[in-house]
Amino acid sequence: MKNKKTARLRRAKKTRAKISELKMPRLCVHRTSQHIYAQVISADGAEVIAASSTVQADVKKEISNTGNKDAATAVGKSIAEKAKAAGITAVAFDRSGFKYHGRIQQLADSARENGLEF
Repeated sequence: MKNKKTARLRRAKKTRAKISELKMPRLCVHRTSQHIYAQVISADGAEVIAASSTVQADVKKEISNTGNKDAATAVGKSIAEKAKAAGITAVAFDRSGFKYHGRIQQLADSARENGLEF
């Protein structure tokens, strides 16, 4: 019997295989019920170029609740700014098997509005 996590990771595997063929940095997103995390990983997967999450003090002070769409918007803005500072403008969006809906969609839209292309 499969559980939710193994099903999500199975979905993520196909996306990550396709992204590795593209040979470009990826914006990887992970969400829990309380927090949302985003990181830009290099094309070869060897290093994390930029990272942002709702557990960081600079993001946490902007928001009242860490598990909602407003929090996802703040993380999207933060990760876009950090990626641009590192010289990254185009990324592949890796939703990690999560549905492109709600907080994941909000983070992606916010990153796009703040200058990341995907």
